[in-house]
Amino acid sequence: MSDTIKEKLIEAEAKALQLFNAIEDRNLIVAGKSEEQINTEIYNLAFEIFGVKKYWHKRIVRAGTNTLQPYDENPPDLILQQDEIIFLDFGPIFEDWEADYGRTFVIGNDPHKHKLKKDIEDAWYEAKNWFGKQTKLTGAEFWLYINELAKQYGWTYGGQLGGHLIGHFPHERLEPKNYRLYVHPENHNDMFLPDATGNKRHWILEIHFVDREKQIGGFFEQLLT
Repeated sequence: MSDTIKEKLIEAEAKALQLFNAIEDRNLIVAGKSEEQINTEIYNLAFEIFGVKKYWHKRIVRAGTNTLQPYDENPPDLILQQDEIIFLDFGPIFEDWEADYGRTFVIGNDPHKHKLKKDIEDAWYEAKNWFGKQTKLTGAEFWLYINELAKQYGWTYGGQLGGHLIGHFPHERLEPKNYRLYVHPENHNDMFLPDATGNKRHWILEIHFVDREKQIGGFFEQLLT
């Protein structure tokens, strides 16, 4: 069963990648649009390509200073500028299997913003490689690792979480403020423990680096499995 779950999650993520490729192909992210407009256009595109109407978490489009804000915040709608950094975080559900995909985009040629975009992706894969070498690891330990990784790359970690479980909709969930199923400083459980039904748990890793002085942030998220 665990292999089937893994295959279904990988299939869902592959569709999320197709969606994000279509976002770029259709040039949806351009200056002059609002975050809300882009959000709606992506929703419509996902329905057009995959028939997706259901998302397991709120759809996030953040630009400019809003890229500093963690998931739980709901900052005011901004208009994209000519020289801009923006990130997307979408959790589409494909045939009851969850994806969670996040990417950063840069409009213009600002080298600092482009460096942030590259560093986030590089750090994500570095963290994935390190995770793959572990046999026992708490969510709190992984949280500390990615926060140190942010410092090594010259940034600050901006998120409230570093990742979470994912699976068949709805995946295992806990009440608010209970972080045992998250990459979070209060999760002291082993991430490699099976779920309540004995199946292997599958995790999403998210990297959110920020530069508070320059008021920019970036985000990269996908399946850790």
